[in-house]
Amino acid sequence: MSTIGFIGGSGIYDALPLNDVREVEYGTPYGEPSDAITIGEFADTGKEVAFLPRHGSNHGVSPTDLPYRANMYALKKAGVTHIFASNAVGSLKEELEPGTLVVPDQIYDRTKHRDLSFYGDGVVVHQPFADPYSPELVDHLTEAAESAVGGEGDDDTPVVKGGTYVCIEGPQYSTRAESEFYKSQGWDLVGMTAIPEAKLAREAEIAYATIAGVTDYDVWKADSEVTLEEVLENAEQNQEAIKAAVEEAVRSLPDDLECEAHTSLEGTVNTPTEAIPEETQERVEPLLGDYL
Repeated sequence: MSTIGFIGGSGIYDALPLNDVREVEYGTPYGEPSDAITIGEFADTGKEVAFLPRHGSNHGVSPTDLPYRANMYALKKAGVTHIFASNAVGSLKEELEPGTLVVPDQIYDRTKHRDLSFYGDGVVVHQPFADPYSPELVDHLTEAAESAVGGEGDDDTPVVKGGTYVCIEGPQYSTRAESEFYKSQGWDLVGMTAIPEAKLAREAEIAYATIAGVTDYDVWKADSEVTLEEVLENAEQNQEAIKAAVEEAVRSLPDDLECEAHTSLEGTVNTPTEAIPEETQERVEPLLGDYL
């Protein structure tokens, strides 16, 4: 049985309704993950879910310093094949109001100080990354969100499919000049945690998509100033809708949904196996073992 992963972003620090819950602490060659991984059966469906709060249960780690590689390595060891993530984001478009849920399909990387790959140290892997979120999961997650919370009534949550998430380094929010530039490019969302999470998921052959809850208008909008108070307040309000969307996505995920990401390492290893140091081979075995 494959396992579905859920990475909770800001405001989401506990798991979905799970039975037979156990907490597993995975040691990895990349350090300790953000927290123990909570694993259990989702709502009597027979589907196993592994939940990880991205920032830890006490939100104690800045976006730059998050153990992204340890987190993804641990989820791979837990048997995860598909990941639904969540993000709190700023909006770069007037129509994407706070409270809107967006399932982006593109990323622009503006980070500067992060480890972007599991590989190196004697093994070179060049992977295509034109579509950073798995298209199959983008479709599925959008449909699930629309089914669970979408609609046009006063109590419904706007759900938008597609868009570009520009990932900044943080932990500071954007300058006004930066925000205006991002908006001028036609991008949709700004956040701090899409990278390298999406890249590492692809390197681990895990299908990955995220649902982003809009918390603010960044600072491109006249009289708009982003404050932590505003972000946290709106993230909390978005939490129920995001969880409902992810629950429906897990419940309705076909058991046999194959994604291109599941074979994304084929033909990407540029180093002959005999030339890869033994220590490196051991480290990447859970990720790259089928190709060495």
